[in-house]
Amino acid sequence: MNISWLDDTVDVAGKVVLVRAGLNVPIQDGIVQNDFRIRKALPTLEFLRERGAKIVVIAHIGRERNETLEPVARALNEYIPTTFVQRETLDASALVAGEVVLVENMRTDVREIENDDVFAKEIAEIADLFVQDAFAVLHREHASIIGVPKYLPSYGGLLLREEINALTHAQSPKHPALFILGGAKFATKEPLIRKYLEAYDSVFVGGALANEFLAAQGVAVGVSVIEDGKVPADILENTKIAPVTDVVVASEGGGITKSIHEVALDEKIVDIGPDTMKELISTLPQYKSIVWNGPFGWYEGGYDKATVALAQALARTDAHIIIGGGDTVAIVQQEGLENEFDFVSTGGGAMLEFLLKGTLPGLEALSN
Repeated sequence: MNISWLDDTVDVAGKVVLVRAGLNVPIQDGIVQNDFRIRKALPTLEFLRERGAKIVVIAHIGRERNETLEPVARALNEYIPTTFVQRETLDASALVAGEVVLVENMRTDVREIENDDVFAKEIAEIADLFVQDAFAVLHREHASIIGVPKYLPSYGGLLLREEINALTHAQSPKHPALFILGGAKFATKEPLIRKYLEAYDSVFVGGALANEFLAAQGVAVGVSVIEDGKVPADILENTKIAPVTDVVVASEGGGITKSIHEVALDEKIVDIGPDTMKELISTLPQYKSIVWNGPFGWYEGGYDKATVALAQALARTDAHIIIGGGDTVAIVQQEGLENEFDFVSTGGGAMLEFLLKGTLPGLEALSN
């Protein structure tokens, strides 16, 4: 990748700089519930402010066109003075050096998701320079990701550089190395599992992915979440994959631990069991590199004991640890462990795609 990076060689003084930031954060009742991504966006914005740029921040929030970034603007304003504006009323020529404005949700215009070239050009006309700092959405082929760099001198931001450096390191780890993958959708994650079975010494699969493995082994998984239980034999029999021996099934009392061979036809697996976790945690000190993405349990339903146990155990190890994924990071922050790891990625799907391919559509757009 031939990316130009934002640094002191880039003259931004007095110029309108368009920054694509990753500000898709959880909001409830108009209040930002977790400002992790907002805080991660600050170094690039502060860098530009200190050098006299006029900063126009664009981003998206949620999946619906009517969702607003106004609560994000209020949260960002707690760190740096920020004005919230509608794209239609933005007058970039009136901005002063060091000023920051956050423009309403890019996805309110359907042309953003459609990667409409005319829309990309309209956005680009606002500014003199473009800084891409939204790592978490660089796997999306949207106008503000793919289109805008065609029309402006473009640079990777400070956060983006940090993400790429950390995840490039993860592709060439110090050994022994452990790759931990939670979440769901085996079909989409199979290529990733294959790659890291080759590149790493051990792989642990949790979450709904583990249900797929159990079902493929002929183990009854009741009414648990699975796609089709078709895991290829060469993966299923790979000795690098640590086995799951017990699970937690849903109950009104907060979950019941069972052997994998005891799950009833009407029961739903919602977490990895304590014996499996004890075994996994006992192996952690042997590793020099660990990458983890995705929770182990039904996080939304309150089944997070295995994920919490892993986060706490990893915080006590000396390995080089990289973690990512929205739910994983939320639990790590809930436990006050965010600063205990070598790198915490803002990406979920983007992190996994980069780990698989070593690039992303948004990075290729910057390179071109």
